[in-house]
Amino acid sequence: MKRAFLAVLLSLSILVGLAAAATKTPQPVGRITFDATSLAVGATFTWGKGWLTFKGKNYPIRIDGLGIVGVGLTKIRAVGKVYHLKHPGDLAGTYAKAEAGMALIGGAKGLVAKNNKGVVIELSAEQTGVNFELGGGTFTITMAKP
Repeated sequence: MKRAFLAVLLSLSILVGLAAAATKTPQPVGRITFDATSLAVGATFTWGKGWLTFKGKNYPIRIDGLGIVGVGLTKIRAVGKVYHLKHPGDLAGTYAKAEAGMALIGGAKGLVAKNNKGVVIELSAEQTGVNFELGGGTFTITMAKP
């Protein structure tokens, strides 16, 4: 009888632990850093390069973006947390601003974007220069040659 009670108690403990783990805020699995330039004359064009750090290794990346309407020239230094990345190559893709539900990742300060492979990036950036922009846009990350 005691063994059956202990087995039930152990099973309940495992189920409670699994339920708690399933409701935890996701943890970042990687980090990106990049420097970019943004030129806006009507449409906004952004380009730059940087690094993905994933499982102790660094991978070079390239950033290209297109915004809607803007005016100005800006230098950007950005850092970002990467979520839901299983392989470095899955970082590559076109990113769009994520829906409000993605802000669950920890109260994002800056931009939260998601690609079609489910990879989510929480970016924060410092910029110098003057830039006025209306509307959103997308950006593309490609894996660069080392």
